[in-house]
Amino acid sequence: MKDYKLFVGTVCPFCKKVENFMEEENIELEVVNINENREAMEELIEKGGKRQVPCLYHDGEYLYESDDIITFLKENK
Repeated sequence: MKDYKLFVGTVCPFCKKVENFMEEENIELEVVNINENREAMEELIEKGGKRQVPCLYHDGEYLYESDDIITFLKENK
């Protein structure tokens, strides 16, 4: 996919929901765990405005909420 990045957390069921959808639909994009990558967490807070996951970075925008991310991926795969 384009220059997309999915920010996730280690024990986040909503992150797992998005990751499972991506696996089922064979969607590959960069996935970054903010619990394992402090720089990614700082990027998310600084540029996205909050520490909430899942968060999909796309085209300069940060999209939150698992259902919204799945809808976006369905429409833009």
